[in-house]
Amino acid sequence: MFPTAASAHNVSKRDAAFVQSSHGAAVAAFLYLGAKHMVTGYDHLAFLVGVIFFLYRLKDIVTYVSLFTLGHSITLLAGVLGGIHANSFLIDAIIGASVVYKAFDNMDGFRRFLGFEPNTKLAVLIFGLFHGFGLATKLQELALSKNGLLANIVSFNVGVEIGQVLALTAVLIALSFWRTQKGFLRYAFATNTVLMIVGFILVGYQVTGYLVSA
Repeated sequence: MFPTAASAHNVSKRDAAFVQSSHGAAVAAFLYLGAKHMVTGYDHLAFLVGVIFFLYRLKDIVTYVSLFTLGHSITLLAGVLGGIHANSFLIDAIIGASVVYKAFDNMDGFRRFLGFEPNTKLAVLIFGLFHGFGLATKLQELALSKNGLLANIVSFNVGVEIGQVLALTAVLIALSFWRTQKGFLRYAFATNTVLMIVGFILVGYQVTGYLVSA
């Protein structure tokens, strides 16, 4: 019913036209596009909200976000500059699954129902790789000029991280305030349930897209 919205981090027609018309380095423009992508990419934000939901120490937040950033940067650069290809529907389905995973983890589902606790840091790094690859598959669909490509993609990636910091700062402010309220723990389970539902919707949409396009 809402294919454009469900794409989450899809590149708009206007941005795609700009990217394809760029011949040479356009650092400022690609910084802006990268930041815009992260701020409007609710699949990335949903996963990161899940990651930091129960993190209280700044050191832990920086560690986990850095792992996500590392994974995201590696596959974004490798996918576009190295020409590594994969089916975008399948990659985006895994991105949706990452949201489901983190919500389930926050609900203590692994320990309560499966009897083990996964290595969360490793999981965040691995899912970060898929999140970066998800955007790379979108950029690969565009006719990118080789002139200034390295500078533009690096600038785009830096912009993504800037947007990530801005978005997470707002989320942390809201979470910090919410945690002072008596109802935080009572509604935390419901909030992660919503996150899980969003993840399942993304998975279903992308799997359907893959089957239809096959």
